[in-house]
Order: sequence, then structure tokens, then C-alpha cells
Amino acid sequence: MRTILHIVIKEFHQLKRDPKMFGIILIAPVIQLIFLGYAVNMDVEKVPTVVFNQDNSITSREFLNNFNATRYFDFVEYVDNYNDLQTHVDNGTASLGIVIPYDFENDIANNRVANLQAIFDGSDGNKASITAGYLQNIVGDYSINLLKSRMDKSGKFLAPIGQITPEIRAWYNPELSTRVYMIPGIVGLLLSIVTLLLTSLAIVKEREIGTLEQIVVTPIKPTQLIIGKLIPFAILGFVAVIIVLVAMTFIFNLTPRGSIAFLFATTFLYILSTLGLGLFVSTVSKTQQQAMMLAIFVVLLPMVFISGFSFPIENMPTFIQGITYFIPLRYYMTIIRGIILKGVGFYELWFEILMLFVFGVFLLTLSSMRFKKRMD
Repeated sequence: MRTILHIVIKEFHQLKRDPKMFGIILIAPVIQLIFLGYAVNMDVEKVPTVVFNQDNSITSREFLNNFNATRYFDFVEYVDNYNDLQTHVDNGTASLGIVIPYDFENDIANNRVANLQAIFDGSDGNKASITAGYLQNIVGDYSINLLKSRMDKSGKFLAPIGQITPEIRAWYNPELSTRVYMIPGIVGLLLSIVTLLLTSLAIVKEREIGTLEQIVVTPIKPTQLIIGKLIPFAILGFVAVIIVLVAMTFIFNLTPRGSIAFLFATTFLYILSTLGLGLFVSTVSKTQQQAMMLAIFVVLLPMVFISGFSFPIENMPTFIQGITYFIPLRYYMTIIRGIILKGVGFYELWFEILMLFVFGVFLLTLSSMRFKKRMD
């Protein structure tokens, strides 16, 4: 135990001599949280819209006011021909073009179907589909109000019919903000970066400067060396999580609903996996540059892309969904979002906790065995 403690102290002394590393560990997570928290936002608001109003009547202008009254549309310009409308859509200054044809007011006044053309920039399919939903809601509400107004003026009585009216309640994220959903996932992302990269680079660095060979000839056992090497990075991982949670609370006003102790307990299980992956990368790398490339492009990026951090796993192809079951970050994303946003506990997350435990023990054991073999 004393030997392990000396190795841990030695690692912290080595980190202390590298002030840039402390900056990366203590400051970088907050900066990344701020940037990602504000940048990773898929909410569709203020859609730049260009209008070609051929009718130019009172009714058409009143109709367009329904768009201005919402926070979803921003009229950037009114044009008088299709070429100008196409130019705005082509160069990206407008994502939506609304064309109101001639006789729009006349068709409505004579109880005829009034046509409306909406031109979307479909290069971003998600944004276009959401914008189309906004537009259909506005047009639908306008049509209903128009029908009610005509019935009132005519004095006719509209007999009530059976209908279903849903009462919508959004739990955990009432404003349906993408940012609220993404920020807890950033905790898992930053934890992966800190623990995986530091572990893989630190051990390779020992081999590059020749100190690992000196340690091998000492009475230190491989198990003691592994534990002594990994404990400091586990501690730094917890420090990074604490910093991000505090920053998340004060900057984004997002306070964890669940137990902080339970969050740290599950975080420890996930750290076992990232430390195991970092240790494994260090055993197959000969230089720090090689270790960083492997850790980022072979391990970290695939984990982020298919873990459910930003893309729903349900929308992925079936064979990719099968691969995600072997990604520890997938389970940690479910856990941390459940604790922070929903306040759930062990009963709801027992499967994810079990999988993290299995992956952590397996990866750490496999990497440790390979590391011992390299030392021998």
C-alpha cells in the first residue's frame, strides 16, 4: 500500500511540474462546457424568411402578421420576383420562402381554396421539417379562425362534435430545450477526454523518456504500478466532473435532480472503463503522438458518435444499434441524464449500472494483463 501511495504522490509531483496540464484539467472543462452548452443547440428559432407577396392585399398582410407574431420566423426581406427569392435561398440568407399568389384575398372572400407556396431549404432536413411543422400550425390556426369568423357573421350555429383534445405536459424539460438535454451529456464527454487521454499519454511518456524501464527493474510489482498510475487520473476525472457540475449549475442554472452521491458512484464505474481503454491504448502505442491519434480517432470519436450523445440511437441502422451495446459511454449517458434531469435512482438504472460494472472490470483486467505482459 505504501508503494502505491508513493507512486501516486510521484504522479502528482510530475503533474505539478507541468502547469499547462493543470490548465487543461481545471480550466478546459469549463471552457468546453460553455462553448458546447451554447453551441450545441438544435432548437429551430428565428427562421430567416423571405416573402414574395404577389397579392399585396390587406388580407395577405394580416395573414403574414401571424408569422411575425411568433418567435420562430424572422422576415429578412420582401421581394417582388422569383429570382430574388431563389437568390436568398441559394446563398443561405433565407431558409424559407413564402409566396402568396394573386387573388389570395379574392379567393378567401369568395369561399374558395386559397393557395400558398412555401419553399424550404431542404439541405438541412431536420430544420426544414421542423419549420414545415411551424408553418402548418400557423396556417391551420388561421383557417380555423377564419371559419369561426364566417360562422359568427352568418349567424349559423355550429353543432358540437365529438373530438379528442390532448393536454400536453412536458416533464423534466418543460421548454423542450435541446441545451437542457445536451449539457448533462457534456459531463460524460469531458470525463472521457480527461481520463482516457491522460492515461494513454502519461504511460507512453514514461516509455519515451526511459523511466518505465527504470521502474521495471525496481521491486515494484506490475499491479502496484498500474494502480498507482491510474488512481491520480481517476481523482482528476472526479475533479473535472465536480468543476463541470458547479459550472453547469451557475452558468446554465441546471441543478441535478437526483442524488449527487449516486452520480459519483456511477461515475466511478464509468471511469473504470475509460481508464481501462486508456491503459490499453498505451500498451499498443510507442509514442505519445500515436497514443493520442488512437485514443481520439479509434476510441473517443466512435464512442461519442454512437453513444447517443447527440444522435438518437433509435434512428441509427440496426447493425449500428447493436454495436452501441458495446460502448460504455452509451450507458453512462443514460445514467447521467437520468440522474440530472429526471432524478431517478438505482431501481430505474440498474441495468446500465450493471453493464458499466461489467465493462469496467473487463476492460481494466484485460488492459492490466496486457500491460504486465509488456513489462515482462
